[in-house]
Amino acid sequence: MSHHGFGAALPVDDGRPHLPGSLHGNRRLSQWLAIHPGGRVTVTPGKVELGQGILTALAQIAAEELDVALERIHLRPAATPDSPDEGVTSGSLSVQHSGGALRHACADARRIFLSVCAQRSGVPLEAIRVEDGRFLGPEGEVGSYWSLAGAALLETEASPEAVPKPHGARSVAGRSVPRLDLPDKVFGAARFVHDLRPPGMLHARVVRPPARRARLVALREGAPLPGGARAVRDGDFLAVLAKTEWDAEAAAARLAARAEWAAEDSLPEQAGLEAWLDDAAERGERSTVEERGEAPDGAARRVVRRFVRPFLAHASVGTCCAVAQWRENAVEVWAHSQGPYNLRADIAKALRCAPELVVVRHAEGAGCYGHNGADDVALEAVLVARAAEGRPVRLLWSRAEELGWAPLSPAMLVDVEAAVDARGDLLGWRSHVVSNGHSSRPGRAPEPALLAASMLAEPFAALPAINPPMAAGGGAPRNAVPIYRFPSLRVETTRLLDMPIRASALRGLGATLNVWAIESVMDELAGMAGADPLDYRLRHLDDPRAAEVLRRAAAIAGWTERAPREGIGFGLGMARYKNTGAYAAVVAEVEAAERVRCRRLWVAGDVGEAVNPDGVANQLEGGAVHGASVALLEEARFDRRAVTSVAWEDYPILRFSDVPEVTVDLVARPDSPPLGAGEASMAPTIAAIAGAIHEALAVRPRRLPFTPDNLAKAMEEAP
Repeated sequence: MSHHGFGAALPVDDGRPHLPGSLHGNRRLSQWLAIHPGGRVTVTPGKVELGQGILTALAQIAAEELDVALERIHLRPAATPDSPDEGVTSGSLSVQHSGGALRHACADARRIFLSVCAQRSGVPLEAIRVEDGRFLGPEGEVGSYWSLAGAALLETEASPEAVPKPHGARSVAGRSVPRLDLPDKVFGAARFVHDLRPPGMLHARVVRPPARRARLVALREGAPLPGGARAVRDGDFLAVLAKTEWDAEAAAARLAARAEWAAEDSLPEQAGLEAWLDDAAERGERSTVEERGEAPDGAARRVVRRFVRPFLAHASVGTCCAVAQWRENAVEVWAHSQGPYNLRADIAKALRCAPELVVVRHAEGAGCYGHNGADDVALEAVLVARAAEGRPVRLLWSRAEELGWAPLSPAMLVDVEAAVDARGDLLGWRSHVVSNGHSSRPGRAPEPALLAASMLAEPFAALPAINPPMAAGGGAPRNAVPIYRFPSLRVETTRLLDMPIRASALRGLGATLNVWAIESVMDELAGMAGADPLDYRLRHLDDPRAAEVLRRAAAIAGWTERAPREGIGFGLGMARYKNTGAYAAVVAEVEAAERVRCRRLWVAGDVGEAVNPDGVANQLEGGAVHGASVALLEEARFDRRAVTSVAWEDYPILRFSDVPEVTVDLVARPDSPPLGAGEASMAPTIAAIAGAIHEALAVRPRRLPFTPDNLAKAMEEAP
């Protein structure tokens, strides 16, 4: 059922009765929940908490279907081999797939427990109601979940016959509740993987090569390392192991001075990145994403534009960390991976051992919204821990490692051609997206995709990134097919097979370029037609939910009442994430002075059923702020050998002083299936800021980020 590599449940016909979401491939109810005699329920989803609030929403769903107080629900972090294998927590799919599975599993558990209670008590099933776990008949209590907890009733496969509550009967799912994970974080409790301190723990640091392509040719002898630290080496992988963190830091610096590397130039010139993308495309894999209709004849006007995006870093404020411990020939690792089973698979490949000898336990870390270094640091901790005689080893990345060695979101370009008739109505759309693939996640290829795997004495090949299939939303061509009505359409993509800088997933994948390109061209075509950008979009939309979020965003922003002011601009952006997920429309207000600042954002979202509306609003707001940061500031820099933007001074992100005021308006659709909110607002925000810059400065940005230098180039190149 599950296309594990991509966090998506892609339906397959395996001959078994269909079950919702991830439940189809993980059918035993005891994998999902346990009832305890003391009045508690443990829920064990395969999705993980990355700061997106997913555990709170899943707890609400479980409490709702079981009819128990939310306080009774305990969420256990995902771990192999106990948790259901739900692939990767990505793609804004957790509530859709894990939530749907858990809703059905809990409804089935409720059905089973009530049926047994009815048989034992003689009270008809339809006469029993559940009140905070107690089963009440006409004459009073006839049982409870807790009294039946020892009967092993959940050691069975889920039944397709279970019926979750109709939306009108829900009272817990659908209302805002406080996040379950936040109190520990606010009050500084030891909740993160960084806080783990098992007895006897040692500390490790990695010594990085000076270039992306480098071999460790010699390691000179010298004085003993600080604090009795020792070197750990496997081929070109070099690290230190010490009793204290400080000794590990000092020893790594000392060892780095003794290491001799044969380094090579392997990266393109930063200034020639666009030309490199064009050149690499000649050797890439070109494919058609979608094609329909004949190329339009007799178009009154054509617009041909190119949009370019740089490499982007995840730039999590907290750096990556993992703890590993060997016991004889098996290893246990605590990691903030988005896919514990996928990570287990790749660690086993790298170690050339059976997956059963590797246990991966999820522990929360810094939020990532994409494939950062969390999996890489886990393998590195495992490699160093082999030399620790059974003691646990904690390995922490530095800021320079985080920015310089975690996978980057690939540089991209898209060429767009749009044709309109004499009235300005859309006739045809052609686009070609050029990019590396957007996934190097572990667990998807015969070779391990983890950073250290290519550095071992017996190295594994570093394969070029792939794109998720379009059924899972695509990668580079994500959102490249416009949501607007086009009689003729052809969207193509070229996946680059040259990958000098390791590329993988970052929030939104290719949508951050494609939505901006589409919306920018729509703005330009509206201007040519003498139409307001809002009205122009609405007249080309057949999807009423898309039209609704557009109107909502415009209404809360006062779009039609805005008055021209010097240096101030308003812009509009809209998309349905992956063309199958949540809808978001954004209005941005920018102020253009010595640089552009985004002052305010208005976001309208439609996520279908909102299990925790406050959590959804948080996600839409977070995505919008992330979009503003990418739009205005972010760009990974490099020379011919390595990434050079390895400090906040070189890779600036939006500071608190520059965070725009964000207003969120949710369309209430409790009777519609839930759609993930985490990525929906980011790309429309970038597009809205670009439109606002045009209104303020009369220039249409063509390159991200929208810095003074790039805007100056856009002015020079304006058609």
